[in-house]
Amino acid sequence: MRTLVTSLCAGAVLMAATAPAASADTYAPPEVPPGGVEFVDDPALVNAHPTRVEGWSRTDRDDAVAVHFTSGTPECYGAHAEVTEAPDSVTVALSTGTRADAVNRACIMIALSGTLEVPLQTPLGDRQVLSAS
Repeated sequence: MRTLVTSLCAGAVLMAATAPAASADTYAPPEVPPGGVEFVDDPALVNAHPTRVEGWSRTDRDDAVAVHFTSGTPECYGAHAEVTEAPDSVTVALSTGTRADAVNRACIMIALSGTLEVPLQTPLGDRQVLSAS
């Protein structure tokens, strides 16, 4: 019994030591192939709310990353990203909401896969991409 408890404790310590560097407020989305409807960053969203990054992909640029999420059509809905860079990670706080020019417009209710290219201060390299939502 003592051997089993010792093994379980050692296994838990090993798992904690090798887990991705994410806090309780972040999530490490998977790297996925590029795709989805392209959105342009829009900091003037109405009724913006935090949105989880569902995946990410590399772009043609070293100093950018594409994040993937679920949204409505880009004619009515938009996305905005804020980035926090660290030596070992890039944390993206993504928000989605209604575009300011679509507030009083009739919009279809359909979910689609969206992509937003997020510029970085330095090349992504081997840093981990995290979602702040």
